[in-house]
Amino acid sequence: MAALIGRDLLSLADFSPQELQELLQLATQLKSQELKLHCNKVLGLLFSKASTRTRVSFTVAMYQLGGQVIDLNPNVTQVSRGEPLQDTARVLDRYLDVLAIRTFAQQDLETFASYAKIPVINALTDLEHPCQILADLLTIQECFGNVSGLTLTYVGDGNNVANSLMLGCALAGINVRVATPKGYEPDLGIVEQARAIAGDKTEVMLTDDPELAAKGSAVLYTDVWASMGQETEADNRLPIFQPYQISEELLSLADPEAIVLHCLPAHRGEEITEAVLEGSQSRVWDQAENRLHAQKALLAGILGAE
Repeated sequence: MAALIGRDLLSLADFSPQELQELLQLATQLKSQELKLHCNKVLGLLFSKASTRTRVSFTVAMYQLGGQVIDLNPNVTQVSRGEPLQDTARVLDRYLDVLAIRTFAQQDLETFASYAKIPVINALTDLEHPCQILADLLTIQECFGNVSGLTLTYVGDGNNVANSLMLGCALAGINVRVATPKGYEPDLGIVEQARAIAGDKTEVMLTDDPELAAKGSAVLYTDVWASMGQETEADNRLPIFQPYQISEELLSLADPEAIVLHCLPAHRGEEITEAVLEGSQSRVWDQAENRLHAQKALLAGILGAE
């Protein structure tokens, strides 16, 4: 993983297919404890949005690597009082070894990265959620072995998870179908990026028909219908998105051996039924655990752990 040392992860498109595969292999080795790595480094977490899995998994991963973590809550730093991002970035650059940022605008993340020499990791923006998709791909790989040629169907809102899924699947050689209501499609710039990565090897399909998208799929995936910052829209979105629920009926259209993924938190009875979330085809809890292993591999690679 020498090629990752000192690198930012702002988008999954920052990785080549080979780098992604090597990172997933490293995550597998770390999870099985076949390989143990150590780095005495300091990770900063600058999160402007709520977080459970991302915050805890990054923290535990860094501790398990022998490093330390500083939680830089924006509410108790000068960021909340309007200190320019470039000033904060240049100061943190002199204290930390790596910085994970969870914020709203992708541009804010990119501003930090342009002013900080240390690696900057996208821990979620409104545009992308690359660390989540690393865990998703690790989970799919564990379930199916060779992922090349599989089909993943995402149903729901064309949000940051959908955007990063398209890129991650294209890099991994997985066909991806994204089914959303009209007007809620994923970012078209990222759609084009994903299709360019996929070339003629795999398919990146957009549709408003969830049943068509689910037919024969190996993976069904969903997320909440109203992301962080969209809470006021939640009630209005419910009737629009109801046909996009992962229910027993929709799951029956997928491959009989299909698995179900959800990046959590889940709203049972909305984007996914209780029966599917807790059913035998759900791999949601393995997926959540894999946030730890995927991010530990990411940190180890970026920091050159030995």
